[in-house]
Amino acid sequence: MSRALPKYNKRRVAVIGGAAAVVLSGAVIAGSALAGTPGKSGSATEARTLAAPGTITCPDVASKLPAVPASAKAEVDRNLTLLQTQIREANTRLANTVGQGGPNFVNNAILGPLKDKRVSTVNRIATAIGRTATKPTGLDSLAPCTLNTGGGANAGGGRASATTAPGTATGRQSGGGAASGGSSAAGTITCPDVTSKLPAVPASAKAEVDRNLTLLQTQIREANTRLANTVGQGGPNFVNNAILGPLKDKRVSTIDRIAIAIGRTSAKPTGLDTLAACTLTK
Repeated sequence: MSRALPKYNKRRVAVIGGAAAVVLSGAVIAGSALAGTPGKSGSATEARTLAAPGTITCPDVASKLPAVPASAKAEVDRNLTLLQTQIREANTRLANTVGQGGPNFVNNAILGPLKDKRVSTVNRIATAIGRTATKPTGLDSLAPCTLNTGGGANAGGGRASATTAPGTATGRQSGGGAASGGSSAAGTITCPDVTSKLPAVPASAKAEVDRNLTLLQTQIREANTRLANTVGQGGPNFVNNAILGPLKDKRVSTIDRIAIAIGRTSAKPTGLDTLAACTLTK
Protein backbone atom coordinates (compact mmCIF):
# COMPACT_ATOMS: atom_id res chain seq x y z
CA MET A 1 0.00 0.00 0.00
CA SER A 2 2.83 2.32 0.81
CA ARG A 3 4.40 1.56 -2.58
CA ALA A 4 1.11 2.14 -4.46
CA LEU A 5 0.63 5.61 -3.10
CA PRO A 6 3.74 7.08 -4.81
CA LYS A 7 2.65 5.52 -8.12
CA TYR A 8 -0.83 6.96 -7.70
CA ASN A 9 0.64 10.33 -6.81
CA LYS A 10 2.91 10.22 -9.82
CA ARG A 11 -0.04 9.52 -12.09
CA ARG A 12 -1.96 12.34 -10.44
CA VAL A 13 0.93 14.71 -10.93
CA ALA A 14 1.25 13.63 -14.52
CA VAL A 15 -2.45 14.24 -15.18
CA ILE A 16 -2.39 17.63 -13.49
CA GLY A 17 0.80 18.57 -15.34
CA GLY A 18 -0.72 17.55 -18.67
CA ALA A 19 -3.84 19.61 -18.02
CA ALA A 20 -1.73 22.58 -17.11
CA ALA A 21 0.23 22.18 -20.33
CA VAL A 22 -3.00 22.09 -22.31
CA VAL A 23 -4.25 25.23 -20.58
CA LEU A 24 -0.93 26.96 -21.11
CA SER A 25 -0.86 25.91 -24.75
CA GLY A 26 -4.39 27.25 -25.22
CA ALA A 27 -3.36 30.54 -23.66
CA VAL A 28 -0.39 30.83 -26.02
CA ILE A 29 -2.57 30.08 -29.03
CA ALA A 30 -5.20 32.57 -27.91
CA GLY A 31 -2.54 35.17 -27.26
CA SER A 32 -1.05 34.62 -30.70
CA ALA A 33 -4.45 34.94 -32.31
CA LEU A 34 -5.11 38.17 -30.47
CA ALA A 35 -1.71 39.54 -31.39
CA GLY A 36 -2.35 38.84 -35.05
CA THR A 37 -5.78 40.42 -35.05
CA PRO A 38 -5.93 44.23 -35.49
CA GLY A 39 -7.79 45.91 -32.66
CA LYS A 40 -11.15 47.38 -33.38
CA SER A 41 -9.71 50.80 -32.64
CA GLY A 42 -7.07 50.43 -35.39
CA SER A 43 -8.07 52.01 -38.68
CA ALA A 44 -8.14 50.23 -42.03
CA THR A 45 -5.53 52.70 -43.26
CA GLU A 46 -3.13 51.64 -40.52
CA ALA A 47 -3.60 47.99 -41.45
CA ARG A 48 -2.94 48.74 -45.12
CA THR A 49 0.13 50.79 -44.22
CA LEU A 50 1.60 47.83 -42.34
CA ALA A 51 1.04 45.65 -45.40
CA ALA A 52 2.46 48.13 -47.89
CA PRO A 53 5.49 46.90 -49.87
CA GLY A 54 7.63 49.89 -48.89
CA THR A 55 7.66 53.65 -49.27
CA ILE A 56 8.21 55.95 -52.20
CA THR A 57 11.44 57.93 -52.01
CA CYS A 58 12.09 61.02 -54.14
CA PRO A 59 15.22 63.15 -54.67
CA ASP A 60 15.41 66.27 -52.52
CA VAL A 61 14.53 69.43 -54.43
CA ALA A 62 14.90 72.13 -51.78
CA SER A 63 18.61 71.46 -51.29
CA LYS A 64 19.27 71.76 -55.05
CA LEU A 65 17.77 75.22 -55.44
CA PRO A 66 19.87 78.36 -55.83
CA ALA A 67 19.16 81.42 -53.70
CA VAL A 68 15.44 82.12 -54.00
CA PRO A 69 14.52 85.78 -54.64
CA ALA A 70 12.17 87.28 -52.08
CA SER A 71 9.60 87.91 -54.80
CA ALA A 72 9.51 84.17 -55.61
CA LYS A 73 9.73 82.77 -52.11
CA ALA A 74 5.98 82.33 -51.49
CA GLU A 75 5.44 80.53 -54.79
CA VAL A 76 8.52 78.35 -54.36
CA ASP A 77 7.51 77.40 -50.81
CA ARG A 78 4.00 76.58 -51.97
CA ASN A 79 5.32 74.24 -54.65
CA LEU A 80 7.83 72.61 -52.30
CA THR A 81 4.92 71.86 -49.99
CA LEU A 82 3.00 70.49 -52.98
CA LEU A 83 5.89 68.11 -53.71
CA GLN A 84 5.55 66.72 -50.20
CA THR A 85 1.79 66.37 -50.61
CA GLN A 86 2.26 64.50 -53.88
CA ILE A 87 4.59 62.00 -52.22
CA ARG A 88 2.22 61.46 -49.32
CA GLU A 89 -0.68 60.88 -51.72
CA ALA A 90 1.40 58.44 -53.76
CA ASN A 91 2.35 56.52 -50.62
CA THR A 92 -1.30 56.39 -49.58
CA ARG A 93 -2.23 55.00 -53.00
CA LEU A 94 0.62 52.49 -52.65
CA ALA A 95 -0.85 51.25 -49.37
CA ASN A 96 -4.40 51.15 -50.74
CA THR A 97 -3.50 49.05 -53.80
CA VAL A 98 -1.34 46.33 -52.24
CA GLY A 99 -1.69 43.13 -54.26
CA GLN A 100 -3.24 44.78 -57.30
CA GLY A 101 -1.90 44.58 -60.84
CA GLY A 102 1.07 42.80 -62.31
CA PRO A 103 4.83 43.24 -61.87
CA ASN A 104 4.79 46.73 -63.40
CA PHE A 105 1.79 48.03 -61.45
CA VAL A 106 3.73 50.33 -59.11
CA ASN A 107 5.83 51.78 -61.93
CA ASN A 108 2.91 52.38 -64.29
CA ALA A 109 0.22 53.31 -61.79
CA ILE A 110 2.05 55.19 -59.05
CA LEU A 111 5.65 56.15 -59.88
CA GLY A 112 4.78 57.24 -63.43
CA PRO A 113 1.94 59.61 -62.50
CA LEU A 114 3.99 60.92 -59.56
CA LYS A 115 6.90 61.75 -61.88
CA ASP A 116 4.55 63.66 -64.19
CA LYS A 117 3.22 65.73 -61.29
CA ARG A 118 6.73 66.43 -60.00
CA VAL A 119 7.95 67.54 -63.42
CA SER A 120 5.18 70.16 -63.56
CA THR A 121 5.75 71.30 -59.98
CA VAL A 122 9.53 71.50 -60.30
CA ASN A 123 9.20 73.46 -63.53
CA ARG A 124 6.92 75.96 -61.78
CA ILE A 125 9.59 76.42 -59.12
CA ALA A 126 12.24 77.08 -61.77
CA THR A 127 9.93 79.49 -63.60
CA ALA A 128 9.18 81.42 -60.40
CA ILE A 129 12.87 81.86 -59.65
CA GLY A 130 13.62 82.74 -63.27
CA ARG A 131 11.30 85.74 -63.25
CA THR A 132 13.74 87.83 -61.23
CA ALA A 133 16.94 85.75 -61.20
CA THR A 134 18.76 83.16 -63.27
CA LYS A 135 16.39 80.31 -63.96
CA PRO A 136 17.79 77.06 -62.57
CA THR A 137 18.18 74.21 -65.05
CA GLY A 138 18.26 70.46 -64.68
CA LEU A 139 15.75 70.34 -61.84
CA ASP A 140 13.52 67.99 -63.85
CA SER A 141 16.14 65.30 -63.31
CA LEU A 142 14.89 65.24 -59.70
CA ALA A 143 11.37 64.25 -60.76
CA PRO A 144 11.64 60.43 -60.90
CA CYS A 145 11.05 58.60 -57.61
CA THR A 146 11.70 55.03 -56.54
CA LEU A 147 10.08 52.39 -54.36
CA ASN A 148 12.23 52.05 -51.26
CA THR A 149 11.58 49.09 -48.98
CA GLY A 150 13.74 50.73 -46.32
CA GLY A 151 11.78 54.01 -46.03
CA GLY A 152 13.16 57.56 -46.03
CA ALA A 153 12.71 61.06 -44.68
CA ASN A 154 10.78 63.87 -46.30
CA ALA A 155 12.50 67.23 -46.38
CA GLY A 156 11.62 70.21 -48.56
CA GLY A 157 10.01 68.33 -51.40
CA GLY A 158 12.55 65.54 -51.06
CA ARG A 159 12.24 62.12 -49.49
CA ALA A 160 9.04 60.81 -48.00
CA SER A 161 8.51 58.28 -45.23
CA ALA A 162 4.72 58.17 -45.31
CA THR A 163 3.28 54.92 -46.74
CA THR A 164 -0.48 54.35 -54.08
CA ALA A 165 -2.19 53.32 -57.43
CA PRO A 166 -2.87 53.03 -61.74
CA GLY A 167 -5.19 52.10 -70.92
CA THR A 168 -5.40 53.62 -75.65
CA ALA A 169 -3.62 55.43 -78.20
CA THR A 170 -2.64 59.04 -78.07
CA GLY A 171 -5.42 61.31 -76.81
CA ARG A 172 -6.71 64.24 -78.84
CA GLN A 173 -7.90 67.41 -77.17
CA SER A 174 -8.78 70.84 -78.47
CA GLY A 175 -7.89 73.72 -76.20
CA GLY A 176 -8.20 71.78 -72.97
CA GLY A 177 -11.50 70.34 -74.10
CA ALA A 178 -13.00 66.96 -74.78
CA ALA A 179 -10.42 64.33 -75.59
CA SER A 180 -10.64 61.22 -77.69
CA GLY A 181 -7.88 59.05 -79.03
CA GLY A 182 -7.09 56.23 -81.40
CA SER A 183 -9.13 53.17 -80.52
CA SER A 184 -7.67 50.16 -78.74
CA ALA A 185 -8.95 47.26 -76.70
CA ALA A 186 -8.93 49.50 -73.64
CA GLY A 187 -10.85 52.45 -75.08
CA THR A 188 -9.97 56.13 -74.80
CA ILE A 189 -10.10 58.72 -72.05
CA THR A 190 -12.53 61.57 -72.64
CA CYS A 191 -12.46 64.81 -70.62
CA PRO A 192 -14.84 67.80 -70.47
CA ASP A 193 -13.92 70.82 -72.57
CA VAL A 194 -12.33 73.60 -70.53
CA THR A 195 -11.70 76.28 -73.16
CA SER A 196 -15.36 76.72 -74.01
CA LYS A 197 -16.23 77.26 -70.35
CA LEU A 198 -13.75 80.09 -69.77
CA PRO A 199 -14.80 83.75 -69.62
CA ALA A 200 -12.93 86.39 -71.61
CA VAL A 201 -9.24 85.94 -70.81
CA PRO A 202 -7.37 89.18 -70.00
CA ALA A 203 -4.35 89.84 -72.20
CA SER A 204 -2.10 89.75 -69.13
CA ALA A 205 -3.22 86.17 -68.38
CA LYS A 206 -3.35 84.80 -71.93
CA ALA A 207 0.12 83.28 -72.00
CA GLU A 208 -0.34 81.47 -68.69
CA VAL A 209 -3.84 80.29 -69.59
CA ASP A 210 -2.68 79.00 -72.98
CA ARG A 211 0.24 77.21 -71.35
CA ASN A 212 -2.07 75.41 -68.93
CA LEU A 213 -4.61 74.55 -71.64
CA THR A 214 -1.75 72.91 -73.53
CA LEU A 215 -0.78 71.08 -70.35
CA LEU A 216 -4.33 69.70 -70.11
CA GLN A 217 -3.87 68.24 -73.59
CA THR A 218 -0.54 66.72 -72.61
CA GLN A 219 -2.03 65.15 -69.49
CA ILE A 220 -4.75 63.44 -71.51
CA ARG A 221 -2.27 62.14 -74.08
CA GLU A 222 -0.07 60.74 -71.32
CA ALA A 223 -3.06 59.12 -69.62
CA ASN A 224 -4.15 57.49 -72.89
CA THR A 225 -0.63 56.22 -73.46
CA ARG A 226 -0.60 54.72 -69.96
CA LEU A 227 -4.03 53.23 -70.67
CA ALA A 228 -2.68 51.48 -73.77
CA ASN A 229 0.48 50.29 -72.01
CA THR A 230 -1.37 48.69 -69.09
CA VAL A 231 -4.09 46.74 -70.89
CA GLY A 232 -4.94 43.63 -68.91
CA GLN A 233 -3.27 44.77 -65.68
CA GLY A 234 -4.97 45.08 -62.33
CA GLY A 235 -8.49 44.36 -61.20
CA PRO A 236 -11.83 45.94 -62.07
CA ASN A 237 -10.86 49.28 -60.46
CA PHE A 238 -7.42 49.53 -62.07
CA VAL A 239 -8.27 52.24 -64.60
CA ASN A 240 -10.16 54.34 -62.04
CA ASN A 241 -7.46 54.09 -59.37
CA ALA A 242 -4.38 54.16 -61.54
CA ILE A 243 -5.26 56.41 -64.48
CA LEU A 244 -8.49 58.37 -64.10
CA GLY A 245 -7.83 59.24 -60.45
CA PRO A 246 -4.31 60.66 -60.98
CA LEU A 247 -5.49 62.43 -64.15
CA LYS A 248 -8.29 64.15 -62.24
CA ASP A 249 -5.80 65.32 -59.59
CA LYS A 250 -3.57 66.82 -62.28
CA ARG A 251 -6.48 68.52 -64.01
CA VAL A 252 -7.75 70.03 -60.76
CA SER A 253 -4.35 71.69 -60.20
CA THR A 254 -4.05 72.87 -63.80
CA ILE A 255 -7.59 74.25 -63.95
CA ASP A 256 -7.07 76.04 -60.64
CA ARG A 257 -4.00 77.75 -62.10
CA ILE A 258 -6.07 78.89 -65.07
CA ALA A 259 -8.72 80.37 -62.77
CA ILE A 260 -6.08 82.07 -60.61
CA ALA A 261 -4.36 83.59 -63.67
CA ILE A 262 -7.63 85.07 -64.91
CA GLY A 263 -8.56 86.23 -61.41
CA ARG A 264 -5.46 88.38 -61.04
CA THR A 265 -6.87 91.08 -63.30
CA SER A 266 -10.50 90.06 -63.77
CA ALA A 267 -13.31 88.18 -62.04
CA LYS A 268 -12.00 84.76 -61.08
CA PRO A 269 -14.12 82.05 -62.73
CA THR A 270 -15.71 79.53 -60.37
CA GLY A 271 -16.92 75.98 -60.81
CA LEU A 272 -14.23 75.00 -63.30
CA ASP A 273 -13.10 72.17 -61.03
CA THR A 274 -16.25 70.29 -62.05
CA LEU A 275 -14.52 69.81 -65.43
CA ALA A 276 -11.62 67.87 -63.89
CA ALA A 277 -13.11 64.37 -63.87
CA CYS A 278 -12.66 62.30 -67.04
CA THR A 279 -14.23 59.06 -68.19
CA LEU A 280 -13.22 55.95 -70.10
CA THR A 281 -15.00 55.70 -73.44
CA LYS A 282 -15.05 52.27 -75.07
